[in-house]
Amino acid sequence: MAENQNPSQNSRNNRGPFQGGNRGGGPNRGGGGRFNRRPRRDQNNHDDRGPELFEKVIYINRSSKVVKGGRRFNFSALVIVGNREGKVGLGFGKAGEVASAIKKGSDNARAEMVSVSLRNDTIPHEVRSIYDGANILLKPACPGTGVIAGKVVRSVLDAAGVSNVLSKSLGSKNAANVAKATLQALQQLQLKKDIYAKRGMEVRTPAAPEAVTAEKTEAVN
Repeated sequence: MAENQNPSQNSRNNRGPFQGGNRGGGPNRGGGGRFNRRPRRDQNNHDDRGPELFEKVIYINRSSKVVKGGRRFNFSALVIVGNREGKVGLGFGKAGEVASAIKKGSDNARAEMVSVSLRNDTIPHEVRSIYDGANILLKPACPGTGVIAGKVVRSVLDAAGVSNVLSKSLGSKNAANVAKATLQALQQLQLKKDIYAKRGMEVRTPAAPEAVTAEKTEAVN
């Protein structure tokens, strides 16, 4: 009976403990096994394009073109990038895949970052901006108010580092126009010291009033 055994069964039974009997394959295979595992990938690797920034995709749009072989799809992405400390950028990317479009948009946003003037965690004054039908109004708010804004406006303000602000969208709801109008409004902000510096003036701090003493009171009476 033993002589009639299948040769493949004999070779399977004669395998050693380290010859691929476990899940994942033998010693000459690419991976698996207890002692032949692939090295783990570094899950904490950082982006090599520069410092770590706040990044958010505002929208992704898909377009198609009819060609001889069928339809050819193309994707476009609008990405907002900022350090949440007064620097923000808006970028548009277009590619045949979603990931490539987002990466192009992120790279363009990083290359076009601008500085905006903020006062603490809000804006220094009320501002209004119009861009291709989109009309955005921003007002400063006291601490604890939060960001009262829509989805697109909130993304731009978060990237810039604004934590307390009131906003109102009065025109077109197109996401790209709203984002550009919001960024344009932030670029119009100016601090008091900057306005005085442009006019060649110095910011004067008002003197504190003098304390009223008993002698001055008697002199008045």
